[in-house]
Amino acid sequence: MSAPTDLHFPFSAIEGQAALQQALLLLAVDPQLGGVLVEGPRGTAKSTSARALAELLPSGHFVNLPLGTTEEQLQGALDLEAALQSSAVQFRPGLLAQAHQGILYVDEVNLLPDGLVDLLLDVSASGTNRIERDGVSHQHAARIALIGTMNPEEGQLRPQLLDRFGLFVRLPNVPDVDTRKRIVRTRMAFDADPARFCAQHAQAQSQLRAQIAAARAQLPHVVWPDAVFDAVAQRCQQSGAEGVRADLVMLRAARAQAALAGHDQVSLADVQAVAELA
Repeated sequence: MSAPTDLHFPFSAIEGQAALQQALLLLAVDPQLGGVLVEGPRGTAKSTSARALAELLPSGHFVNLPLGTTEEQLQGALDLEAALQSSAVQFRPGLLAQAHQGILYVDEVNLLPDGLVDLLLDVSASGTNRIERDGVSHQHAARIALIGTMNPEEGQLRPQLLDRFGLFVRLPNVPDVDTRKRIVRTRMAFDADPARFCAQHAQAQSQLRAQIAAARAQLPHVVWPDAVFDAVAQRCQQSGAEGVRADLVMLRAARAQAALAGHDQVSLADVQAVAELA
């Protein structure tokens, strides 16, 4: 029996990918982290995890950006003939509009053509999608959480786009026999009866949704003590990080980690927990 299209594998049931789950939860709490970039072999739950996260977000939007996507499909289109006839702009939404306040998932993000990369850079920086055609313009909010996956053997990511991903996860192959067995058993249980499997994890899913919502509300009130600033600056200086972008990402990620735990102050433990992801 195959899984119906309206049921996705529950985030709380994912096995063997703790670092990826942590990074995605941090992004759910603070989308201003910019996104999560994932390196890893096939079959390591990259797409499954991203889709599962969307189920926990308030909007639930999950939009896939295929490699063959055109700029018009991504950005949307303006009906110029209608604009000339009625003086009213008619906009056909693209993938960016569909992904607003949700997730834009880009598999093989390192293989995107430069035109799409430039669009993503503009939108990620501004939170707004602007379309201009022959003197006619339109804009709309496009606040997206960007999740990208890649295989570095197939090409490198442009540095400008790399900077837009605040968190990075390198997924190893399945580490041991026990983990492999847990992954396979949970997947087979889901495929055999998706409705029952999701029902069994409904309470855990509900708790995660509540935890994310509470962390989002708490986030603006979480503070960083001086000791945390010192620890982050020292880490980034020792690693040879260029500029202060790494400092900002690590501080934001540590704050999201603290908010997830329900704390009102970032601790050195929070910094330690996110350091390898930032």
